[in-house]
Amino acid sequence: MKRLVILGGGYGGIKVLNGLLDHQLPIDLQIYVVDRNPFRSLKTEFYAIAAGTSAETDVRVSFPEDDRVTYLFREVSKIDIENQQIIFDDEDENLPFDYLVIGLGCEDNYHGVPGAEEFTKSVQTFAKACDAGLQVANLKPYGKVSVIGAGLSGIEVASEIRESRPDLNIKLLDRGPTVLKAFDSKIQEYVEKWFIENNVDVVHHSNVEYVEKDGVCNNGVCYLNDVTIWTAGVRPNYLVRELPFEKDKHEKIKTNEFYQVPTQPNVYVLGDCVASEHSPSAQLAMQQGEQIAEILLAVLHDKEPKKPKQIKLKGTLGSLGKSDGFGNMMTYPMIGFLPRLAKSGVLWLSKRH
Repeated sequence: MKRLVILGGGYGGIKVLNGLLDHQLPIDLQIYVVDRNPFRSLKTEFYAIAAGTSAETDVRVSFPEDDRVTYLFREVSKIDIENQQIIFDDEDENLPFDYLVIGLGCEDNYHGVPGAEEFTKSVQTFAKACDAGLQVANLKPYGKVSVIGAGLSGIEVASEIRESRPDLNIKLLDRGPTVLKAFDSKIQEYVEKWFIENNVDVVHHSNVEYVEKDGVCNNGVCYLNDVTIWTAGVRPNYLVRELPFEKDKHEKIKTNEFYQVPTQPNVYVLGDCVASEHSPSAQLAMQQGEQIAEILLAVLHDKEPKKPKQIKLKGTLGSLGKSDGFGNMMTYPMIGFLPRLAKSGVLWLSKRH
C-alpha cells in the first residue's frame, strides 16, 4: 500500500485532493489529509470573523467524504524528510509517506518588532481570527483599534471593523506613502477616499518600533491602544522553513517545473510555501493544486507527467465592507459595488465546491 499525504486542507490542498478523487486511482493507494481543523476554513474571509460581521460557521466547509481518503486532524510537530514520515504533537504513532504534498500556508512575519508577536492579534489562522473577533466585539464604546499594515488584509480588516463598530476609533498604519502599493493608482485613491469618508485614520510612512499590551510606538510617538491587529507581512509556516531544502529570499522552497523538490521528487510544494514569480494568493494556490493533481495522476499511473501550463491569474478582489470594493480584474482596475459583488460570488463558489 502506497501513501500520499497532503499536509494542509486549504485552497491548494483541497484542489489536489478533488483533482485526484475525480479520477480512477491505483487500488494500492491510500490518501491522507492532515489538517489542524476538522473542516476547511476559507482564509480569504477571516477578516470578517475578526470584525464580527460574519459568524465563524460562515467560513467553514466540510471536507469531501470518500473511502479513499483518511483525515487526520492533528497538529504537526515536524516533517521528517530523512525518514519520510510526519510527526505529530500528541501522538506516539507517526505517519509514513511515499508521496507528500506540502500546503501548510503562511504565518505572520513580525520583522523583529519587539512585542509584536506577544501583543498583537492575527488573522492568519481560523482560531486566531476568532480570537481577534472576540477582542474587538468586547471593546467598550469608543475603544481604540490599530491595524498595522495597509496591504489587502489590512484594508479589509480595517474597513470591516468600521462597518461592524461605527463607534470605535480606528487607525491604519501604512509603511508607504499610499495604501495598497501593489494596486493601480485609481484603486489607491478610491480606498484612501473611502477611509477619509468613514473616519478611519490612515497613518502613512509608519515605522512601528515596538508594541506593548496597551499601546503602539510609531516613529517615536507612543499612544494607548485597546486592540492591535497585525497584517504587516507573512512568511511560510515554520515547519516549511525548517526543511533542509533550497529556498528563495522569502524562505519559500524552490521546486522544479512540476512542483517537485529537485533533491526529493516525491515531495510537492504549493501555495505560500513554494517559490513563485506570483504574489501568494488563494487563486494561485488553487491553480497550483489543480496542476499538481494532474502531475500526480500521471506519476501514480507510471506515466510521464506533462509540463504544466503557465499560470495566468484573473485578478485580485478586495472588500470595503459589505457593499463596496475594489479589484484588478484581468489587469483592469475596478471600484465600487461590482468588484464587491464579484468577491461574494467567488465566496459562494468556494463554499459550493
